[in-house]
Amino acid sequence: MALVAGVDSSTQSTKVVVCDADTGMVVREGRAAHPDSTEADPALWWAAFEEASAGLLDGVGAIGVGGQQHGMVCLDGSGEVVRPALLWNDTRSAPAAAELVTELGGPRAWVDAVGSVPVASFTVTKLRWFARAEPSLAARTEAVLLPHDWLTWRLGGRAAFTTDRGDASGTGYFSAATDTYRTDILKLAFGRELRLPRVAAPSEVVGETSTGAALSAGTGDNMAAALGLGLRPGDVVVSLGTSGTAFGVCEVPSADASGLVAGFADATGRHLPLVCTLNAARVLSTVASLLGVSLSALDELALSAPPGAGGLTLLPYLDGERTPNLPDARGLLAGLTRGNATPANLARAAVEGMLGGLADAIDALRAQRMPVNRVLLIGGAAASAAVRAVAPALFGAPVSVPDPAEYVALGAARQAAWALRGGDEPPEWPVAAVEVEADATPEVREAYAHVRDGATELLK
Repeated sequence: MALVAGVDSSTQSTKVVVCDADTGMVVREGRAAHPDSTEADPALWWAAFEEASAGLLDGVGAIGVGGQQHGMVCLDGSGEVVRPALLWNDTRSAPAAAELVTELGGPRAWVDAVGSVPVASFTVTKLRWFARAEPSLAARTEAVLLPHDWLTWRLGGRAAFTTDRGDASGTGYFSAATDTYRTDILKLAFGRELRLPRVAAPSEVVGETSTGAALSAGTGDNMAAALGLGLRPGDVVVSLGTSGTAFGVCEVPSADASGLVAGFADATGRHLPLVCTLNAARVLSTVASLLGVSLSALDELALSAPPGAGGLTLLPYLDGERTPNLPDARGLLAGLTRGNATPANLARAAVEGMLGGLADAIDALRAQRMPVNRVLLIGGAAASAAVRAVAPALFGAPVSVPDPAEYVALGAARQAAWALRGGDEPPEWPVAAVEVEADATPEVREAYAHVRDGATELLK
């Protein structure tokens, strides 16, 4: 049995799975935690990888890395990290994003150039912030990598200075439509050009580890999840992790000048239009903490409340928001009365509010002419019975929940198997999913939209 490994280096942890290259069956797995922060020393990712993979990689023929998108890893001329990496959820570059949108000529100019309108999560905005806020460190910087690029580079003994078009498409200086870097945009942001990783082909072997395992190109976490789930046109994934994302695979690039839909590439040579929210599973954990209950108890409370939470609506912009682009916004609880001020209604409002933001994300994909025949619900919060019950009515489509699995790591492993075996398409790995039934009503969505629209100016 040929074995391959997939690595998911996410915001919160590193997960490693070892799989049968033919079937995708997981035979070994491990994990290690990351510090909870919006910036991190990449050395911590390496330490977490070593911990998570300890004793797992014997006999592995190829390894792929899926990593959190957008993070800025700056290196000096000797390859040393110049400063802690800024992560996707660090919003200090929001003013820089607004400056850059204007300087290039507005949202349409950005969409035409790179397929997306940059917000604070994008690497290009972090580079502008870095150049302005820390000029002495910026002056030492010779190269910039993404988190998955850096880990692949370390795994390959600093020889595999590569990326893939999926993760590169989230930088703000790579065009997925033309598969080329826009070094003029990089120079606009940073003031000069930097060394950038070569963009490898989807099934390319880019190097090898010290044990002789082949290295695939790796990709961003959302692109790896799409690979792990075996997405087909008409499938839309809603991932409920630290962030919330909605995305699907298509053959042509998107071009949304509103900035809601990012025109990313996938890891197979296709495209992956994506909408991301900053606030997802942490909305539930925050409200559970506020109520002094466990997440399972929050679930029970939410299911005991009626759809609509008795008129209570939570706009869950607890960490600011990326979509809509309100980095300095805060959450809002609307419709509170003495009659509906109960733990059950607040729990229900948390679930409905979190999913209301993702329902908006699905509508943004529909506006880009993406068919939504089925929604696949993944991520930690997909295990919630209340989330499963509310999602179909708010999303306006059938919802299926795949069997619990580390889909980012599985996608990275599937890419590794593709690199190991070759061919025009990755190997077929089956994914089981169960359709769920709804207990919410469409009116819940209307109430959420009413609060959202009324509060937008207030929250800017």
